Amino acid sequence: MSDLEIENTRMAGEEGTKDVRAGAIAEWRFKLASGSSSAVMKFDVSMGPDKDNAPEWNVTLYDATGSELWSNYRSVNEKKMDLPDNKPKEFKLEVICPKGARYGDEVSIKITTVTREGTSALRFGAVAKQSIMVLKTQMDQEKSVADSLMSKAQQGEKDIYAIFSPPGLRGYVFVEGMNTDRLREKTRDIKKARSFVGGETDIDEISHYLIPVSAVVGIVEGDLVELINGPFKGEIARVQQIDQSKEEITVELIEAMVPIPVTVKGDSVRVIEKEK
Repeated sequence: MSDLEIENTRMAGEEGTKDVRAGAIAEWRFKLASGSSSAVMKFDVSMGPDKDNAPEWNVTLYDATGSELWSNYRSVNEKKMDLPDNKPKEFKLEVICPKGARYGDEVSIKITTVTREGTSALRFGAVAKQSIMVLKTQMDQEKSVADSLMSKAQQGEKDIYAIFSPPGLRGYVFVEGMNTDRLREKTRDIKKARSFVGGETDIDEISHYLIPVSAVVGIVEGDLVELINGPFKGEIARVQQIDQSKEEITVELIEAMVPIPVTVKGDSVRVIEKEK
């Protein structure tokens, strides 16, 4: 929080740059105090980084009651304000990120207040960031949905950045992109897909899924397992030894006439009965 203050006119409150998702709102609240009974607010709004092709952001100033005072869709870039009884006046600046925004699109706003007492200014900014949405799927069809969506992501507008189906999370797929309306559109005719969970999630909320989990986690000596790939696929075995560093387990085949120790990777077995 900062302000540029000359003599006895002062704007103070929230300012700075915020990240905002496509179609979402960023807002700042601030006050204006002056010994003068009126003021003129001047607005300087610029969009980028590609000014000629940047989508139009909606920038609106409201008073404390929620009444609109100024919008960048108006033809004038200044607004006269009355300051009754020389009391501080409260404002809310609202910025709506366009749904067609691309990653890194931005808007910068400078509001300068001029009175007979002096001048003060605040600066604001917003940068478009991606959304992470949670897509419900038919149970155990997460990979199928992710593959289908990845295929569609290669067509038309490249607005899907990532698709993530964490091992062990049944019935859900994470989808990262910019335009949430287009994300919904691209999943509409995928048979195994259901619907998006309301709202959006944040990378911090799913970060634990991004940490690799050892393939032998949850397996203990004595567990009964089924080998799910390799030359002994379909065989039942009992876990004899676990090598945590190599993520390998040594098992003994149950139906072998002679006990045969077999060493396999932890992800090559499925636990069917826990050691009691």
